Amino acid sequence: MNPQTTLLHQHLDDLKLPFLKAQYAELAQQAAQHHWTHVEYLARLIDGQYQQRLQHTVQLRLRAARFPVVKTLEQFQWDWPKKANRLQVQNLFRLDFLAQKANVIFLGNVGLGKTHLATALGYAACLEGHSVLFATAIDIINHLSAAQKKVALKAELKKYLRPRLLILDEVGYLPIDQHGADLLFQVISQRYERGSIVLTTNKPFKQWPSIFNNDSTITAAVLDRLLHHAETILLEGVSYRMKDQIQS
Repeated sequence: MNPQTTLLHQHLDDLKLPFLKAQYAELAQQAAQHHWTHVEYLARLIDGQYQQRLQHTVQLRLRAARFPVVKTLEQFQWDWPKKANRLQVQNLFRLDFLAQKANVIFLGNVGLGKTHLATALGYAACLEGHSVLFATAIDIINHLSAAQKKVALKAELKKYLRPRLLILDEVGYLPIDQHGADLLFQVISQRYERGSIVLTTNKPFKQWPSIFNNDSTITAAVLDRLLHHAETILLEGVSYRMKDQIQS
């Protein structure tokens, strides 16, 4: 390389513009062949760098979200739940509820795709530039309980308050003691009207006292904050994982 090219590469490295460094020469040849203007050539270079950086940012958000498996709405099998309001679900993917700091609750028996839809919503939010965190209710309680013992509850609690969207999975699958109920309440109450929650549960709301150690006071407080600005999607049927046994 001549000194001018070496200096150009150095500047592109310093500016962290890897696409421009890798593609400027090839695109220059294409520009000459197709008679692009200088502006057209520059626009294609900048667009390529922008798209590369955009994809990198999306990947960072997806890693930060900690999805157990990435799911999309297109992968959802609408023919299995006996009942699911497809238009209602599809409308959620406009993500208007995030701007409203509202919540979404997927309610139904196990194996009907609640976690799939919640994860797909989170994935869509990541693609649109929103911060997301996925966690089960029990994982949050265990994490915060350990932090409290280390006198670090306030700092660790912020991890669940900071994202634009918190996906709170499997509420009601395992009973929660009084201490766990208090910790989960802190997450829900402090996110109230500050950030959205997408929650999955297998328990109708009238059975929620059994989740929270039969504490009617804390149950009422949790539901009050969750349901004030919320849309509930009901899924009915039997577990998809039992499909083969049922149909045999």
